Amino acid sequence: MSLRDLRYRVEYVLFRLAACVIEVLSVRQSISLARWGAWAIVHIAPRTASRYSVAAKNIRTALGANLSDTEVEMWITRMWVHLIRLVVETVQLPRKLSLRNCRESVVFRDRQKVVRVLCEGRPVFFLGGHFGSWELSVATFGMFGFPMGVVARKLDNPYLNEWFEASREQTGNKLYSKRGGFEGMAELVQSGGNLALLVDQDAGRRGVFVDFFGKPASTYKSIALMALEYKAILVVGYGVRLPDNPLEARWAQFEIGCEEIIDTTKIVARDEVKEITQRFTAALERSIRRAPEQYFWVHRRWKTEQVTRQKAKEPAARAA
Repeated sequence: MSLRDLRYRVEYVLFRLAACVIEVLSVRQSISLARWGAWAIVHIAPRTASRYSVAAKNIRTALGANLSDTEVEMWITRMWVHLIRLVVETVQLPRKLSLRNCRESVVFRDRQKVVRVLCEGRPVFFLGGHFGSWELSVATFGMFGFPMGVVARKLDNPYLNEWFEASREQTGNKLYSKRGGFEGMAELVQSGGNLALLVDQDAGRRGVFVDFFGKPASTYKSIALMALEYKAILVVGYGVRLPDNPLEARWAQFEIGCEEIIDTTKIVARDEVKEITQRFTAALERSIRRAPEQYFWVHRRWKTEQVTRQKAKEPAARAA
């Protein structure tokens, strides 16, 4: 056994021990844990470790450059409260959510529109971001008989990855790796299957730049290209946690909603890829504005800056 494998096994055992505790937490206890944990992350942990400056910059970019330091700290703290609760809810999901009790915890917005799209017989891409409870949203569709391929990055720890993979596939969904899983995704879509993708990752210089909270953000072209190739319908959705009532609820309450439906066969634009990408990005932004504290602001969404033709010419001009 190598040292790396030993470390992975120890991490897995520690995670399973923590999961045993997390699984029995009540709503009130999970709220208390999240609040204390968020306070410790913001006020005790090194700000480089918590990526405080990244979150602060992103929040000012999206919610207002004139926000005071106190207001920014408030948003960051609320974000961490959400993220800690998200971890708790993800661990509890297989045990606490089922068809029998789903309506006690989840309300749906524009459900009929989405069901009609799912019954058309064409591939459907469910698009979302690192916002709200994305794990819950995907699991719910699988539970109701609409399984989909879920695109996600494999965890470095193979034992943890196996646990999360089994958890995600419990409701009938199929997990595909972001790296090396394209053939499987293509086969699924060709057969009329559905995909679930997170669309708010920075795509580097090769991405298409579209407006996101008023600033150009590099976004992967592959989503629009694949949707055009297979004549897919795009459903931009969200799953947000609703205000708590911890004295009555056995679990948190959520709203799963549809923000926009995009039929790629009806797109008329000079640059179809950019038009589709802008539309689903704008829909995601509208979703996030419903509950900004539930977005993953520590993610470097605007990592790659757009280089205009004029800027690209400047180094060459100086060199000449």
